[in-house]
Amino acid sequence: MTDKNPDPSSEPAPEPGAVEADEFSFTALSDLALNLRWTWNRDTDDLWATLHSGLWETTQNPWLILQTISKDKRHSVLADPVFRQHVSKLHEENRAAITGARWFQAAHPDAPLNCAAYFSMEYMLSESLPIYSGGLGNVAGDQLKAASNFGVPVVGVGLLYSQGYFRQEIDGHGNQQALYPFNSPGMLPVSPLRQPNKEWLRLRVPLAGSKLWLRVWEVRVGRLKLYLLDSNDPENSAPQRCITGELYGGGQELRLKQELILGIGGWRLLQELNLDPEVCHLNEGHAAFAVLDRARTYMERRQVSFAEALTATRPGNLFTTHTAVAAGFDRFPPELIARYLKEYAECELHISLSELMALGRAAGSDPGSDPAEPFNMAYLALRGCGAVNAVSRLHGAVSRRIFRPLFSRWPEAEVPVAHITNGVHMPTWSSAAATALWNEACAGECFQGTVAPEPVNPERFFRNLSDDRLWELRTNARMTLIHQARLRLFRQMHDQGEPAEVLDAVRDVFDPDALTLGFARRFATYKRPNLLLKDPERLARILTCNERPVQLMIAGKAHPNDLAGQALIRQWSEFIRRPDVRSRAVFLTDYDMLLSQQMVRGIDLWVNTPRRPWEASGTSGMKVLANGGLNVSELDGWWAEAYSPEIGWAFGDRREHGDDPEWDNVEAEALYSLLEGEIIPAFYDRNAQGIPVGWVKRMRESMIRLTLQFSAGRVIKEYAEKHYVSAAGAYRARSADGGKIGREVHEWQGKIAAHWEHLHFGALTINTGAAGHLFSVQVYLDELSPEAVRIELYADATENGPPERVTMTRKMALVGAVGGYLYSVAIPNQRPATDYTPRIVPYHEHAAVPLEVNRILWQR
Repeated sequence: MTDKNPDPSSEPAPEPGAVEADEFSFTALSDLALNLRWTWNRDTDDLWATLHSGLWETTQNPWLILQTISKDKRHSVLADPVFRQHVSKLHEENRAAITGARWFQAAHPDAPLNCAAYFSMEYMLSESLPIYSGGLGNVAGDQLKAASNFGVPVVGVGLLYSQGYFRQEIDGHGNQQALYPFNSPGMLPVSPLRQPNKEWLRLRVPLAGSKLWLRVWEVRVGRLKLYLLDSNDPENSAPQRCITGELYGGGQELRLKQELILGIGGWRLLQELNLDPEVCHLNEGHAAFAVLDRARTYMERRQVSFAEALTATRPGNLFTTHTAVAAGFDRFPPELIARYLKEYAECELHISLSELMALGRAAGSDPGSDPAEPFNMAYLALRGCGAVNAVSRLHGAVSRRIFRPLFSRWPEAEVPVAHITNGVHMPTWSSAAATALWNEACAGECFQGTVAPEPVNPERFFRNLSDDRLWELRTNARMTLIHQARLRLFRQMHDQGEPAEVLDAVRDVFDPDALTLGFARRFATYKRPNLLLKDPERLARILTCNERPVQLMIAGKAHPNDLAGQALIRQWSEFIRRPDVRSRAVFLTDYDMLLSQQMVRGIDLWVNTPRRPWEASGTSGMKVLANGGLNVSELDGWWAEAYSPEIGWAFGDRREHGDDPEWDNVEAEALYSLLEGEIIPAFYDRNAQGIPVGWVKRMRESMIRLTLQFSAGRVIKEYAEKHYVSAAGAYRARSADGGKIGREVHEWQGKIAAHWEHLHFGALTINTGAAGHLFSVQVYLDELSPEAVRIELYADATENGPPERVTMTRKMALVGAVGGYLYSVAIPNQRPATDYTPRIVPYHEHAAVPLEVNRILWQR
């Protein structure tokens, strides 16, 4: 930007010390702008609005503002001593917030965890950094922020996309147009990562027989750092420079190259930075190649085989799956894997291509595996990690079913997939007024992870909060949203070339006092965004009722290759153009983080309509919680475990019906009936003061019961305590003393593989008496040590309880038999003896079974 007064002689001479104060304040402003803590700490909002209110409102990008304003503007603002003092105060508060002790340091002072590396293809941190698509990025961004709040030592690894995910435009016929504007790094809140000599850090990684240069960028997220890799280096060829162009664009080959950069490039970046994380957390299978390169590093340091290295490093790897259907995993043709990874496998991992392929196939290394089977990134992640978790309770059950082919003889309940239900970073998604209310409820401690003398419990505050204040929060938020929606709709329709009379009518869109429903998701058929359109006339009657009007705000994108999803957008566009509903329903284009924040802060009722069980978790409905919004949803994902009648509404029978169109009709009817019979009356049944007491009661219960439970703070604490700390300890144990335990586990695995086919059962006897059942069974272990296995009784789950596993005791060696032993155990006779079956399972005190060894033998 050219200065207005380029001639220095035309400017007044600065007072002594003014230049230094100006530079100090501008440096402080830059530090604040380049640390994304401002995305959830609103204390700095007034700074950016003072510098450029228009840019702040439309971009939410402080760094862009600092790069855009003129020197004159900067000097004039910083000449104000009050403003400078305010900047200095906020800068110091920011420094204190990112350096002080937090929950993790207080709760785990002696933890073996120094660093957990978090790998993700996308991060939703701010609209100013558009490197996200949707839910996966939302989870990644919110968990990084929560890790900063709670002091969990995490470092993020991702990609910097020059175009990111597509931007959306809807033409006059309702057709989605995909746009790809260029994201100039100089205008993003990122910094080139410099080496001590100030040279930009660049990595050179192998790619299909050539070398690829990767530039490294740093993003500060509170006390944490996120490192982004970028192939747009001038030394690369033109095709190579475009690898990190689009998020989820191109075909399979481009996706494979991006995932190689994320996994292998990401791990090598950490090594270049002298970071040696005890834990690698894979947010989906996209980054699974990191487990290979982590093993390669261990191989080179310890001079061991790849198999031993993978065994030693595996406990330190965690895989979080977000996919609810097997077809959703990334799978690559064998020939593509051969082209890009054959040389890497043979020359760096010192294994054959077939050994590498086995890690990504259902049958593994079994001789009968199909050579044409694609390479599955989720299978690689599972075989390279020491723990696997899903993202809701229901999704855990679904994932155990999906991964059962890898544990074919094991009961589905024992497929090693646990769950940690997702949550959202409430300070990011709550309005300023809601944030102030929560700060009042718990002195600012609810979501910040500071070391409080007593546990934070805001329930008493909200129990005593008047209906007036809660309803005022809701009505003010709705009015703000309607104002924002009108502005956005005006720009949207202006860009579409609508005539003046149509633009003038925008001011009449929506009623600030009407019940406002929101639906904003990716437009995909399994999310059923058009469930409300099953009966358009009935929906129109609901929207246009004069006594109890309802209004509907919709947003969402369909992937450019998803023609069915785009057809759903066209259907909504056609409905919204109807004259009778035009002022009651809108489709806001280009659904992004900023629009999402505006909607979840002001919507009264969030609508969610997925086909169960295809919503792994869902987080959009969680974002309304802190703002006093309510949910109506299919009993899927997080809502399946959160719902009770006191906090919102639900439909569905908790069963699976696939994509049955008749069931869609049944559930559409249920949703219409809920709206007409319960939801709308609850909103409009008012007391003498005009307050809907029943609605506010649900608001109160929802805020009390759900907000903290489905916050990212709870999530990151669970990850730390259930996975990170234990994974770090297990990795350290296996790699200590020259990798002694890792070598022992590897040798144990080899013995299990060598002898397992020769194991068998002998005679089984069962004696049942008044005291219970006495089971005795002969077991033949070949040359395998009895310490290498466990003999168990197993009974399936019943309606009254979980599966039972009872360890049997070795009583004696069988005379004249090599490796023959008698095992027995007495159990209560609460269940029939026929419910129980003896089995042999591998056992090692330092191994995860069946994740690391999936062998099992049942007595027939």
